[in-house]
Amino acid sequence: MVLEKVQEMLAEKLGVPAEEITAESEFSALGLDSLDFAEMLMNVETEFGVSIEADPSIKTVGSLVEKIEELQKKGS
Repeated sequence: MVLEKVQEMLAEKLGVPAEEITAESEFSALGLDSLDFAEMLMNVETEFGVSIEADPSIKTVGSLVEKIEELQKKGS
């Protein structure tokens, strides 16, 4: 559920089919610069009701999804 929504959000932002974005996709390889990534995090926070700090360990779509799911479990 979370992965699919993040894929949709990225696909809309990048203008590519969601199927081309996988959990292994790196944000840098998708063409997101730091400003795009910060904007994406703000959209994710709004969409999922979590607060995510910029974290250098979040490099792939999958690592972002894991972070969202972890924060949802904590209720933050």
